[in-house]
Amino acid sequence: MDRNEPDTDEARGDDVYQPTHSDVDNRPTDALDPDNAILTDPLEDMASPGYSPPERPRGVTRYGTTQREQREGESLDDRLAQEVPEAQPPEGDSIGDLPGGAGEPVDEQAGTTRAGRLAQVDTPRETGNRTVARDVGPDDWAAPAEEAAMHVDTGADATVDESGPSGWREEPGTER
Repeated sequence: MDRNEPDTDEARGDDVYQPTHSDVDNRPTDALDPDNAILTDPLEDMASPGYSPPERPRGVTRYGTTQREQREGESLDDRLAQEVPEAQPPEGDSIGDLPGGAGEPVDEQAGTTRAGRLAQVDTPRETGNRTVARDVGPDDWAAPAEEAAMHVDTGADATVDESGPSGWREEPGTER
């Protein structure tokens, strides 16, 4: 057994993790690239980006820098005057603002009235390959994405039940 290799039965603590061979033979022999060397002084390269301090410290003229101002607190009017209003979108850039709905993200075949909770039809009719459900109204005004994507199809072959809830636009507790 080599003198540097500890006996595995008697190895304890740091002896277990000591390397068995030196890496002296594997060191690079060519010159280091000065661009990748850490030993260069960063002040030698004046073109390197750095920090440019402002002309004067920030916040010096703001309210609350003195102890008296901090104790008294800032008035609500002064605090509201510092707020920046949200930028309004340009005219004609939001949903529902174009005449006739031109260019709007609405599918004409799907309809515009959102359906509420969908329930299975009690007496299934012969509808071919179509799945039919009835609208039972909104449920606490929250719907999963699958139900939110459903719309009332008023142009369907079946007759529309006018006595039931018609969707999300109806307030709860109102009757038709």
